[in-house]
Amino acid sequence: MFLLQPRKFLLSPYSKSCRIIYMGSKEFLLMKSLATLPTHKHIHLLNSSSYSQTLLLPSYCRNNSRIFASPKHFSPSYQRCTPYSAMPIRTPINGVDVGTLEKHLVDEKQLMILKQKLQELGIDGSKCTPGQHSGLICPSCKGGEKHETSLSLNISEDGGVAVWTCFRAKCGWSGKTRAFADVKSTYATMSKITKVKKTIRVISEESLELEPLGNELRAYFAERMISEETLRRNGVMQKKAGPVQIAIAFPYRRNGELVSCKYRDSTKRFWQEASTEKIFYGLDDIEGASDVIIVEGEMDKLAMEEAGFKNCVSVPDGAPPKASNKELPSEEEDTKYQYLWNCKDYTAKASRIILATDADPPGQALAEELARRFGRERCWRVKWPKKNDTEFFKDANEVLMYMGPNALREVIEMAELYPIRGLFNFQDYFDEIDDYYNQTLGYELGVSTGWKALNNLYNVVPGELTIVTGVPNSGKSEWIDALLCNLNHSVGWKFALCSMENKVREHARKLLEKHIKKPFFDVRYGESADERMSVEELEQGKKWLSDSFSLIRCENDCLPNITWVLDLARIAVLRHGVNGLVIDPYNELDHQRLASQTETEYVSQMLTKIKRFAQHHSCHVWFVAHPRQLHNWVGGPPNLYDISGSAHFINKCDNGIVVHRNRDPAAGPIDSVQVCVRKVRNKVVGTIGEAFLSYDRVTGQYLDVDESPPNTKCSRS
Repeated sequence: MFLLQPRKFLLSPYSKSCRIIYMGSKEFLLMKSLATLPTHKHIHLLNSSSYSQTLLLPSYCRNNSRIFASPKHFSPSYQRCTPYSAMPIRTPINGVDVGTLEKHLVDEKQLMILKQKLQELGIDGSKCTPGQHSGLICPSCKGGEKHETSLSLNISEDGGVAVWTCFRAKCGWSGKTRAFADVKSTYATMSKITKVKKTIRVISEESLELEPLGNELRAYFAERMISEETLRRNGVMQKKAGPVQIAIAFPYRRNGELVSCKYRDSTKRFWQEASTEKIFYGLDDIEGASDVIIVEGEMDKLAMEEAGFKNCVSVPDGAPPKASNKELPSEEEDTKYQYLWNCKDYTAKASRIILATDADPPGQALAEELARRFGRERCWRVKWPKKNDTEFFKDANEVLMYMGPNALREVIEMAELYPIRGLFNFQDYFDEIDDYYNQTLGYELGVSTGWKALNNLYNVVPGELTIVTGVPNSGKSEWIDALLCNLNHSVGWKFALCSMENKVREHARKLLEKHIKKPFFDVRYGESADERMSVEELEQGKKWLSDSFSLIRCENDCLPNITWVLDLARIAVLRHGVNGLVIDPYNELDHQRLASQTETEYVSQMLTKIKRFAQHHSCHVWFVAHPRQLHNWVGGPPNLYDISGSAHFINKCDNGIVVHRNRDPAAGPIDSVQVCVRKVRNKVVGTIGEAFLSYDRVTGQYLDVDESPPNTKCSRS
């Protein structure tokens, strides 16, 4: 328990009346009886250096007297503290004033480090006081032409954190920094917005000392193609902005009453009347309108009227530097666009809102912010015409001045639907359709496989999925390797290989034999060849392997899943320019799925992921899948519906191919390979049919049947 030193409080600075008030710990002050007084072991008197200290107690404290214990609990002797005068008291604590306490709240070392970090960012916080907002020149925009102190810097009370924002519309630079990474501070609440009810000023033309437009400003508007009738209808006036300078005054009215006023001087400096409500300029012109045009400046609103559009308003503030990627704020927190909420009754019934903001990046960012709040489904956007080969007109007034009112009207009438993510029109793809028709995209008709027998059946198109199947030991993987070599030799494609059944050295041997057209070894299968590949050819082949292929392999005992494979393939596309991906085979992947998910549902989702990857990255994917166990198999090629897992393999693929090798000498040559094209989605690149190739076991090549394998001592029958 604690007992504070009794102090004298003045109840008023104009009176000498005072009162002695005792303060202490809650347990001590609320004691109802002093019959059993606490011993000195439990009481510590926090004594000041002097009993004569007098503090001013404002009169409103009388209303808060409930925070003190009622005096009836203390006897007169207790109030004089005489019962405790003989008690042994601990050493008194020196008096501490409020200023000293405030200094102790700030960690000076922490504050110094924080200001050093601010200095490195170009922010001069040397004169900034913790706990207060300071106006500084922004190091990002330098305050613009007027060198405005537009940067608001706030340092937390303990000096540990600083946050800042530049309030210039064309800058908007903001950020935060800390003295230490683990500093505990009031940062979490520093940037919270507290809604403060502001007193709205009642203004009039007389109180603002507005004047009718003079000849000088009338001539200025005439140069910008704004007529006197338009100026008169919109109530444009002027105001003295200095001894000799005159500013344009744009009155903001609602129901004919003056709500606010915005000014523009000859140097294009803008300012508004303080403590007035934010609304659209020209608000009364859109009351009950089904179509509403929104522009970025008052001059553009006047220009629209010259083109015949009175249903137009201008935003009161400038455009943001970029559109926000955060969630849409609530009405209370949406301070930057408060004028939209103040005017929502005027825009709520509009079926079409045409956003005619400026063509520069801030103007487009403003259009995006407006569309987010109005709803993109009822927004349209204006595309300003070209000024020359490299530039576009910036806004409505510029189009009016250079092209005239008819051209401006045509631009507004040609406004396009505001784009919605995932919803398109064929018009959005007209350029691509033209390139497809003129065959300027590349590979519109597909890339030849390199075998004449397949030219009319199957050609490789970027962005498609080909499912390859066949009974075991029919040469599926060998055929795909031969296809990759042909594509690399003809058009220079590169590939990512996820081949779980092959050791790296074995896969390298197969590819090198097909590329060099010589056996890797000169024993067993290679004895019939004239010679094996030389060391020089091997070195050249190794460089070709390194330049043409990327390997996707799991380095531990875990099985890779399809997401892991596609993530690495995406990196290979971006890093190495890969054009094709091979996943061989399906049953070597990890296929863990939810207990409630069937294999058919899983296969459908997996193939959808693969197709999206192929289309998004313009990468052809070959996916090898084994057929299920065939009962009563008589030696013929299987069907795509025989693939183990799901019928979705044939339903979702773009191309389906069955590779089958003859095993019966009586049925034909043993080296004959049948390539059955069972599905082709795009009739431009192929059709259903069968082709026969000859397999050279020495080099692993697949040849048209009218070709003979090179570098062999005897021909094959």
